[in-house]
Amino acid sequence: MNGIWNFAFDDNKESLAHGWERGLPGKTAIQVPFTYETRASGIGDETVHTCVWYSRSITLARAQVEAGHVFLHFEGSDYKTTVWVNGIQVGTHTGGYSRFSFEIASAVQEGENIIAVEVEDALDTCQPRGKQRWLADNFGCWYVQTTGIWKTVWLETAASSYLKSAKITPNVQAAAVEIEFEVEAKNCEDCVLEICASFGGTVVSTTTVRVLQRRFKTTLDVRSMYETEWGIHLWTPETPNLYDMEFRLLCRGEAVDTVKSYFGMREIRIDGPNILLNGVPLYQRLILDQGYWKDSHLTPPSETALIEDIEKIQYLGYNGVRKHQKTEDERFLYWCDVKGLLVWSEMASAYTFGDDAVEAFLEQWAQVVRQNYNHPCIITWTPINESWGVPQVKTNAAQQSFTQAVYHLTKSLDPFRPVIVNDGWEHTVSDILTLHDYEEKGQAFLERYWDHIDAILVGTLYHNRSRAAFADGFTYRGQPVIISEFGGIAYNNDDNGWGYGHKVDTEQEFLRRFDAITSAIKKLPYCCGFCYTQVTDVQQEINGLMDIDRNFKVNPEAVREINLRQIEK
Repeated sequence: MNGIWNFAFDDNKESLAHGWERGLPGKTAIQVPFTYETRASGIGDETVHTCVWYSRSITLARAQVEAGHVFLHFEGSDYKTTVWVNGIQVGTHTGGYSRFSFEIASAVQEGENIIAVEVEDALDTCQPRGKQRWLADNFGCWYVQTTGIWKTVWLETAASSYLKSAKITPNVQAAAVEIEFEVEAKNCEDCVLEICASFGGTVVSTTTVRVLQRRFKTTLDVRSMYETEWGIHLWTPETPNLYDMEFRLLCRGEAVDTVKSYFGMREIRIDGPNILLNGVPLYQRLILDQGYWKDSHLTPPSETALIEDIEKIQYLGYNGVRKHQKTEDERFLYWCDVKGLLVWSEMASAYTFGDDAVEAFLEQWAQVVRQNYNHPCIITWTPINESWGVPQVKTNAAQQSFTQAVYHLTKSLDPFRPVIVNDGWEHTVSDILTLHDYEEKGQAFLERYWDHIDAILVGTLYHNRSRAAFADGFTYRGQPVIISEFGGIAYNNDDNGWGYGHKVDTEQEFLRRFDAITSAIKKLPYCCGFCYTQVTDVQQEINGLMDIDRNFKVNPEAVREINLRQIEK
């Protein structure tokens, strides 16, 4: 349902008094899924409007109306979204970074139907907002706000009985996958679920499970029985092998729902100071990726744009991204699965601590974890960045308790992936110790983390001169160490932009500094990886390896050579 919708601002909240839930009176058009702030939307107004409306008509055939279920899906709408169909309110969702759906079968009719959407989005620091500004103008590293629908909207019909979800967990040691299903059925005892896993077009395992209740689990052996391909095909960045999977729900012998999916056989775990991928030490060469575009901001302009970003990141010599302060379009994660790019999945931050902020964050973060669980490319969860939303976490017991609650909530939903609760500094409980440091001199960087790492770990030395590695009462427990932000070198002729440290004027100067600090990190014997800031310029922040149009600012072959160069530790 992407495309042209009717659109209106409702700054005075007069819409319901004028019947906007049955359609908008004006003729202003917007190109969904781009927000009104973007040029891609056809509007391009960066002024703050706290309430916006959309409407459009759709035509449904009798078969669609009588299918059993009709769902209206929103991949992302920021922040509080309320939907009407033919004047009937069908649902409300709060949160800008997770998908949601409404069942609209009771409100639709054969023929024309009017869908109306109201989205409210304030400059509120209690709500998870990521890199969206909360002032009238851009400042620091915060950018134009994103209001309203910013991801795909689509319609789906389903039979009265259908497969609602499938949570797929690979078990590399057992050469199997565990699948947790949820089925919507009037009478579960009349249904069976057929499951088929294949690799490269060859079936490796099938099973049939009787549906005895709405939620159930089963385990599927995925070892190939062919002599030439004995065993399993592991997923790694070098060999991103994916298995195909098909589920067929049959009720009284009739196939009522078919779902196709995929999974990757990979295991990520912590072993003392090491991070292991499929039992092998993993050195992570990550780059920070904020996922902004010039004309469409947080919304990717196309699927091709996502693929090109991934390919350029890999060409630069990186094996992963830290997707920063954003739940990216799921097509990005799909292509990372396909192409073998590792991902740290991060939640958009709030910037105030309080009851409302705690409640909103916990609910919305849980939605993100559940939504992205099946992607093999995601190897780390990062709920909070740099104490944003918990500004007194170093000393404040309530904020420390909150970060611990976030950790354990995440582990309850996914006990397998590492969790970094507060990336960068002032850690409480965390599976990996991550440090942010924008030191611009390679030798100073090396001396700090070679000669003084013990002082950094016990808190007598602040690694970046202003923040401690751990919050008060928490200590280093032998976790792996990653420098998860560094660099940020500003290289651009725009005097209004900014980066970290002194701006460089030439490509040679850029590469010299980039080489020095990257090589310094790679020399640290205890360090398991790094994350460079950042892949592209973003609005006023000009510290990318590419500009906002995805043009390389420096020789990509030189960057690749530095990243891939082997250094003796």
